[in-house]
Amino acid sequence: MAVTGGILVLRALGLGDLLTAVPALRALRRAFDGERLVLAAPEGLRDIVELIDAVDELLPTAGLGELSWPGEPPRLAVNLHGRGPESIHDLLAREPVELITHRHPDFPGVEGLEWQDDLHEVDRWCRLLEAAHLTTDRSDLALPSPPGPSPASGAVVIHPGAAYAARRWPPDRFARVAAELASRHRVVVTGSVAEVGLAREVAEAAGLPEDAVLAGDTGLAELAATVAEAELVICGDTGVGHLATAYGTPSVLLFGPTPPCRWGPPSGARQHTVLWVGDVGDPHADRPDAGLLLLREERVIAAAEELLRTGVSHG
Repeated sequence: MAVTGGILVLRALGLGDLLTAVPALRALRRAFDGERLVLAAPEGLRDIVELIDAVDELLPTAGLGELSWPGEPPRLAVNLHGRGPESIHDLLAREPVELITHRHPDFPGVEGLEWQDDLHEVDRWCRLLEAAHLTTDRSDLALPSPPGPSPASGAVVIHPGAAYAARRWPPDRFARVAAELASRHRVVVTGSVAEVGLAREVAEAAGLPEDAVLAGDTGLAELAATVAEAELVICGDTGVGHLATAYGTPSVLLFGPTPPCRWGPPSGARQHTVLWVGDVGDPHADRPDAGLLLLREERVIAAAEELLRTGVSHG
């Protein structure tokens, strides 16, 4: 079906990137009620996009240089992808009537907000819209319940994967945490199809049964349901951590090399325990960050047991 007119929003990134943009997407929905809002994002995120009440349609877009917009130019294009120049170029090529974006020197004729590095990702995009005189709500992060049941309701979810090696805590450490908690709780290990081997490595080292490995057997909707109905989530700086925020699920989040002030949960949310030693490094490095490695299993176990003991509720 051809897309015509309306509001085009570019955020062709990953799961965590999408979830941190939810307040901005809802602000656009409120500001342009009645107009069709189309989100250009990867097809693999469709299950989550369909849960975001602000979005009318997903325009499958794998990344920069992949944006296709059939039909009339959009009335408004919004760059929630980055500072440019590639993202600005992609949107200008669609010939929008109006563009909301950050400023970039490659496009001196395009007005925009000055980029600021030291911002939380939620703040970044809300600030951009506020500069365009739109009203935002940074706390508007919650998602509605997924359409189906969890395959492991009430379990402790261990998610050892991350997009980059710099953010992956070692599997043997995840295994020790899983083994300790499995003596008192049901523990499952999640991951993508590409992370099946990692999930099995963790489960086997922890002595978990085969059916504890959910990696590769759950799509994004099932993963969302697993997190939504979990007793606790333990993971690194990943999209799953943002799902825990979206569902108010208690979580222990292992940060490094990126500080939680950039990508962590809301600071006042008691159900999330953030562990970070204070070191900042390269988030795209090909080995675990040195600061992340300073987080020992004992500290993670203690944080998990405290949240499980106190029974901090969802919400």
